[in-house]
Amino acid sequence: QVQLVESGGGLVQAGGSLRLSCAASGRTFTVSIMGWFRQTPGKEREFVVANRWSGINTYYADSVKGRFTMSRDIAKNTVYLQMNNLQPEDTAVYYCAAGISWSSTYQRLGAYDYWGQGTQVTVSS
Repeated sequence: QVQLVESGGGLVQAGGSLRLSCAASGRTFTVSIMGWFRQTPGKEREFVVANRWSGINTYYADSVKGRFTMSRDIAKNTVYLQMNNLQPEDTAVYYCAAGISWSSTYQRLGAYDYWGQGTQVTVSS
């Protein structure tokens, strides 16, 4: 089992920045992929970014490309999501996810085995 705990959400004005953290614990050596998703009420959880744990490639949704950056600290088993130039449409609950197998379908929920509890990000206009 892998446990994921997100932190760093909050309220920010449009154009501002936030950095989310996701601390992983447990059998982290089994993780092959880490990702961030977000969800707003009444909508499906949507893909934001994913990173193959053993590689350097990071894949971003078009809606966040150029504004969000995913990074990781392997020694701390922690991944980060730096979010710049936030806009009201970025308001959502952000979830960290981990999968034990790399999948080309990294944009899909089914590619992940473990999920955090989510952290709220609210961007005011």
